[in-house]
Amino acid sequence: MLEEQEDPVKSERLVNYGLWLRQRPVMLGLFLVLAIILFLITSELARVYGAQREALGTRWFSRGVAELNGKKYDAAVTDFRAALLYSRDNYTYQLNLAEALIGAKRTGQASAYLLNLRDREPEDGLVNLELARIASAQGQVQQAVRYYHDAVYAAWSSDEEWKRRDARLELIELLLGTKAEAQAQAELIALAANVGDDPAEQEQIGSLFLRAEDYEHALNAFRIALKSDRRNPAAIAGAGEAAFKLGRYPLAQHYLQMALAANPNDQESANRLKTTEMVLHMDPFRRQITRAERNAAVVQAFSAAGQRLTSCAMPNSVSPGPAGAQQTLSDQWAALKPRITEQDLQQHPDLVEPAMELVFQIERQASIVCGTPSGTDLALLLIARLDEGNQ
Repeated sequence: MLEEQEDPVKSERLVNYGLWLRQRPVMLGLFLVLAIILFLITSELARVYGAQREALGTRWFSRGVAELNGKKYDAAVTDFRAALLYSRDNYTYQLNLAEALIGAKRTGQASAYLLNLRDREPEDGLVNLELARIASAQGQVQQAVRYYHDAVYAAWSSDEEWKRRDARLELIELLLGTKAEAQAQAELIALAANVGDDPAEQEQIGSLFLRAEDYEHALNAFRIALKSDRRNPAAIAGAGEAAFKLGRYPLAQHYLQMALAANPNDQESANRLKTTEMVLHMDPFRRQITRAERNAAVVQAFSAAGQRLTSCAMPNSVSPGPAGAQQTLSDQWAALKPRITEQDLQQHPDLVEPAMELVFQIERQASIVCGTPSGTDLALLLIARLDEGNQ
């Protein structure tokens, strides 16, 4: 009887368990669908939130760029910092903030951002260029040179190649300003190798070569400029100056005459032309000169050296005289003076060499004691240098 009474209970339980088993997949499915829906809702909310943050960051950044372009640096700093609140690690935002800080003269803060950016992108040309400018302004020459080199050899885009050239030009100016002419010459040679025949660029390079005292390359650059623009007064004058510094006086005369024809108010070219013509006229060793002209030139040079002795109070330095005796330059000049006439030189041409050697000694010594001369004495000093080069 008891077994008969328990059967309905067991049956009911079995029925309920079976029902639960049949409903379980449905419930799991419902939970899964609910989870998916919640995930999608959360993802969408996150996306919307991220998009809003990005939009706000972009909006502040755009404002900052406008302020930066308008040179309103303090306002730009505020805008870029606001943009970074929504995109803290954004490289472009940080770079523009650094530029705004530089404009606002807050270079310390700008350096911190730039150094961080350089750690992330060591070959970023603009970052290295800005760091170079800061180091240069602070007198940190070695660091500036290193950053400039990194900027020059950085990977610039094709439409930013001009920035590479500007970086090298700034480096050259820094080197010239610190009297590092040899390094400046090397950078200029590299720059010239990547510049075409544009006359303005070649004129600029020629002028820089002049400042770096590389007169051969300067002359070449000015000549290239003149191929495209034969009437360029600056290039003509530059070529004249370079030829003058090289001691190529016939060529210097040619260019300097052209320079004055193009610009009669060019006083520097006028002065160089006057000196050039004096050198060409007074040099007794120039080619195609008669004996009479040579003798007259020696007499004129000897007389000018005597006046230089009078105008420049030199110490009583001695040099070997006749028969090995030690004499002052004044004593030597006074002893030789009676024999330096056109008639004596005609009869004794062997006097030309010792007379001019004494003239050169006087002019060299006087330039050391009294500084670079002018006029006739400058011409004689330049002739002395020509004589050194020919020996």
